[in-house]
Amino acid sequence: MRIPTPFAAERLTSRAFPLVLTALLSTAGAFYYTAGASADNPTATATPAPTVEVTELTPTAIRTWTRFSGRLTPVASAEIKPLVGGTIEQVLFVDGQFVQKGDPLFVIDPRPHEAQLQRAEAELATARSRERLTKDELERARQLLEGKLISRSIFDTATSDHQVAQASVKAAESAVNQARLNVEYAYIRAPISGRAGRAELTVGNVVGAGASAPVLTTIVADDRLYAEFNVDEQTYIRSVRSIQQQEEMPVELTLASDESRTYRGHIHAFDNRLDVASGTIRARAIFTNTDGALTPGMYANISLGSAATQAALLVPDRAIGTNQNRKFVYVVDGQNTVQYREVALGNHFQAHRVVVSGVEAGERIAVNSLSHLRPSAVVNPVSVTTLNNQLAVQ
Repeated sequence: MRIPTPFAAERLTSRAFPLVLTALLSTAGAFYYTAGASADNPTATATPAPTVEVTELTPTAIRTWTRFSGRLTPVASAEIKPLVGGTIEQVLFVDGQFVQKGDPLFVIDPRPHEAQLQRAEAELATARSRERLTKDELERARQLLEGKLISRSIFDTATSDHQVAQASVKAAESAVNQARLNVEYAYIRAPISGRAGRAELTVGNVVGAGASAPVLTTIVADDRLYAEFNVDEQTYIRSVRSIQQQEEMPVELTLASDESRTYRGHIHAFDNRLDVASGTIRARAIFTNTDGALTPGMYANISLGSAATQAALLVPDRAIGTNQNRKFVYVVDGQNTVQYREVALGNHFQAHRVVVSGVEAGERIAVNSLSHLRPSAVVNPVSVTTLNNQLAVQ
């Protein structure tokens, strides 16, 4: 290997110097040009303001709702018990059948009761015959008394016999009516319209009447049902003072196990006293079982609405941020600058919250990108309505 001599190195440096100087001048010129361009066009590298969806707060007439838990109970129900004793001959329904008022359900052997009716009718005929005889005897006694042919005591005896005969007729008529009822009671019919339960006793069983009579089946009217729930004292006072008729107070119901369907009804009645132990009063709302899915005994979520609507400011749920235990929104002012506002919130209303304080009507609220916004930042606000229209067009 050849080691360059000092003279050779000096010649190499002399040749490279012009090339290095040229490269430095080119770099400096490029930097000057870039700096000049930036000075002439300051927006060339500026970051554009982020687009933010906003909604303008306007007072909206809404109905406030208060939620409670309750249970469904039937408007009408009946336990079917025999009113006469005997052997069950027929069961005329199937378990779970819907029956109309007056439909036959059971037949108890009517023959003993029919025989009793015939006996009572015979006794009535005897009593009426005796009553006619005593009536004739009384009339003859009256004529004889007027002719002074009999004493007063004989006439009084004839009068008493006639009165006893009349009473016997009434007693016999009552026995006939009772016997006829017993024959009717042998044919057990539905006292109300509704859905029948299972037959607890079947053909061949002997049943008795009275207080110890067994339950043959039950009928529950399921076309309408009550929802019973407890209302706190404050809500009760506010509700009754704002209405003249309880039917004006709307109530909505969803099942605790299925909130996909909402049933609408109204308050039927409040109890007549407050429970001092719980500080609540029992309320009963009535609902129409429109789809037949409601059954007594179900748990339900009940929303009690105010009788009248009131103006309120609504903020979408997605526009509300959480800072520890505080709620806030971002307000976009007239200069499109973001402002942090703490708010006090009220009830829920269709994916919105009622704002009690913190913002005013006419202000614009950011409804998206909350995690990317910072107070005092400048944004490009776009109305939610405008944005929705654009999306619809697309």
